[in-house]
Amino acid sequence: MQAITTYFNFMGNTEEAMNFYKSVFGGEFTSFARFGDTPGSENMPAHERNKIMNISLTTKSGAILMATDFLESMEQRLQLGNNIHLVINADSEEEVDSLFKVLSAGGKIEMPVNKTFWGAYFGMCEDKFGIKWMLNYAYPQNK
Repeated sequence: MQAITTYFNFMGNTEEAMNFYKSVFGGEFTSFARFGDTPGSENMPAHERNKIMNISLTTKSGAILMATDFLESMEQRLQLGNNIHLVINADSEEEVDSLFKVLSAGGKIEMPVNKTFWGAYFGMCEDKFGIKWMLNYAYPQNK
């Protein structure tokens, strides 16, 4: 299977959000550009030039999270909703608990972590930036 890259849109707080995700998952920013670094930026409103045009975080595991700031001057509007959940398949219950605790802090728990009927340790939350997460540890199956 090919890697799936997730791209987030934020309304002015991309840098804060991506620094948060880096603190949770580790890794390094592999690309980083502000709107003010682009040709024609002198025609943009001054308060938007420092916003993030594109940022990529490559985590310790090799997953890639990318993001941008929507700009009001371009009539972009962010509508938070339930159109995305990111699934993390963890290596243990402990990893699920640890990630769930950090990701749900300041956000909302949608489904507390628990053992499920389908043979997993699973929980769902929304983080403080409105991103929805599913955390899953699939128990080994007896054959």
